Amino acid sequence: MKTVRAGVVGVGRMGEYHVGILSEIPNLKLTGIVDVSEERASFISKQYNIPNYYSSHEELFGKVDVVIISVPTSYHYPVAKDFLKSGIHVLLEKPCANNLDHARDLFDTAAKNNVTLHIGHVERFNGAVQEIHKIVSNPIFVECRRMGPFSNRIKDDGVVLDIMIHDIDIVLNLIKSKVAQINVSGVSVFTKKDDIVNAQLKFENDCIAHIVASRASQNKVRTLEITQEDSYVLLDYTDQEIYVHRKSSSEHVVTKDALRYKQESHVERIFVHKDNPLKLEIKHFLDCAANGSPRNVAVDKELYSLEIALEILNQFNQQN
Repeated sequence: MKTVRAGVVGVGRMGEYHVGILSEIPNLKLTGIVDVSEERASFISKQYNIPNYYSSHEELFGKVDVVIISVPTSYHYPVAKDFLKSGIHVLLEKPCANNLDHARDLFDTAAKNNVTLHIGHVERFNGAVQEIHKIVSNPIFVECRRMGPFSNRIKDDGVVLDIMIHDIDIVLNLIKSKVAQINVSGVSVFTKKDDIVNAQLKFENDCIAHIVASRASQNKVRTLEITQEDSYVLLDYTDQEIYVHRKSSSEHVVTKDALRYKQESHVERIFVHKDNPLKLEIKHFLDCAANGSPRNVAVDKELYSLEIALEILNQFNQQN
């Protein structure tokens, strides 16, 4: 089997995760990494025994067959386009871009040059998310919560393009309908950007999705809750666990001392095959690049997820 030459552009925290996984994949040679910080690039190069490190992404041209790009969002478009025009397959960390026209142009450039452009929505490869598609058929109400403490790591984006975009992508692929209405509220806490955002999406089929993202919480929460006519489904992303509540009943119990609320239901725990989602994502990307395997999400759906995310961000900016 032919050895694939790979490179990583941007070796911050997320970029280092990519480097670690690439260094363990058979028939793949990590030939070079790029970072604007020579000190950081040198450290990662020594840590993972990578032969070359550079300060400019152009220095990888002709030396790699595939590249993973993990740079700030404002650089996604120019850096990714350079590699796509050079005939190099690209895994680009989410969001694809902070401009819908730029995103369209990247996919058009990939198609013209017959190369793969994969957007790094890693939650698609979470085993629990893959199982949820087998359980959910006709959701009535969906609630997503993605919350955690503030980190200085993300300087380019607020919560909408950093973390909420994961839930937007998942919700749009669960609900087979277009968004009819969006209502947004939010606040800046630690930065001038969107630190807390609450978005309510109403779909043409009358399903409602409530999505909350925050980087001002002291407790890390990553959950997805789905109400259907015959069941309530709870997914915990962190533990990759799914619980399905069926045949629920509730009643009020009055005693001499108090009024109590009683609820009963049959709870089913779904078996989830647990693996490293990032490893699965990278392997899928490499398979698409090497064998022309079909992408897991169509381009029009990729663009629609970004379109909704940008509209939520636009509404936030208009209010703040």
